[in-house]
Amino acid sequence: MKDMHGLIFAYDTNSRMRELIEHRTVSSIPFGGRYRVIDFMLSNMVNADVIDIGVVMRKSYQSLLDHLGSGRDWDLARKRGGLRLLPPFGYAGVREGSYRGKMEALKHISNYIQNSIRQEHVVLADGSLIANLPLEEIYERHLKTGCDITCVCSASPVGLVEDETYLIEGRNGRVKEVIIGRTELRAVEYLGVSIISRKLLESLVSYCGAHNMHDFERDVLQAMVDKLHISAYIFGGHAAKLQSIAGFFNHSMKLLDPGVRADLFLKSRPIKTKVRDEASAYYGAEAKITNCMVADGCQIEGEAENCIIFRGVRIEKGAVVRNSVIMQNSKIGKNALINFVITDKDVVITEGRTLTGHLNYPVAISKGSVV
Repeated sequence: MKDMHGLIFAYDTNSRMRELIEHRTVSSIPFGGRYRVIDFMLSNMVNADVIDIGVVMRKSYQSLLDHLGSGRDWDLARKRGGLRLLPPFGYAGVREGSYRGKMEALKHISNYIQNSIRQEHVVLADGSLIANLPLEEIYERHLKTGCDITCVCSASPVGLVEDETYLIEGRNGRVKEVIIGRTELRAVEYLGVSIISRKLLESLVSYCGAHNMHDFERDVLQAMVDKLHISAYIFGGHAAKLQSIAGFFNHSMKLLDPGVRADLFLKSRPIKTKVRDEASAYYGAEAKITNCMVADGCQIEGEAENCIIFRGVRIEKGAVVRNSVIMQNSKIGKNALINFVITDKDVVITEGRTLTGHLNYPVAISKGSVV
């Protein structure tokens, strides 16, 4: 599918993610033991043979730069095309703070859109969506319907209602109404992924820029629903959006369900990430592991139950870890007890400490903290 270019919006720094976005964007948050959230959308595109991809960034992007590098791990390190990182400092007229919406972000990379996109179609995608999309099938459906914009949607609730956009289809399959911030029984939830022609995208960017319109969902999908032929593709697989600490915890815990893992990590559409060669996990003689996802390079001598354990984690003798997400290179000291806790990277829980959160309010510990 070489006639489509990918643009991933990776600048979201949702304040409700608190400790997890102190040093990164939502797209760069570690997820699932060895991945970053952006890995899912990058892999969706690469699996559909989209080999020219731009990643739109704004601030706090050092973590993304470190993770993505040249794009080699996704087979995107190419002399022509491949992965392009699009930070704001390369463009004139950049205002302080975050982008007010996708159309403003696209306005700041309008030169890239006009001069670097060779393909006839563009897929616009949120880097914070966790899903394994059949993007090639979606593209073929877009061509078949001849619509202006195809929006990937879910019939099941995915995000927080007040943050979401919902589409209502007419009898002919064309979207007739777009609702923002509330839902109806007939509506489907927009997942933040759209396919659009390059020419139409250029026209919309120019129009919105000239009229101080900055939001794709409100100023394009909703405002122009009567002028544009918008179609909804209903995706029936597992999808997740990270919009709060509790949401991150709950979506992480769902990975302990084999059905969810089977839906996300398909052999036919693999999710790729940055390669890190490490030894297999080591389990001590007294280690006890129950219903956990454990990545390579871990050293576990204590007890873990219902946990997502990232690469290089160390759980010492006597430590008990339950219902928690322990990120890369964290250390749980001897006889420590933690329950419903999220530790960011390089956290140290000292010997004998007890930390307890709740399913709806897990304790989150910032990167590099010593507790």
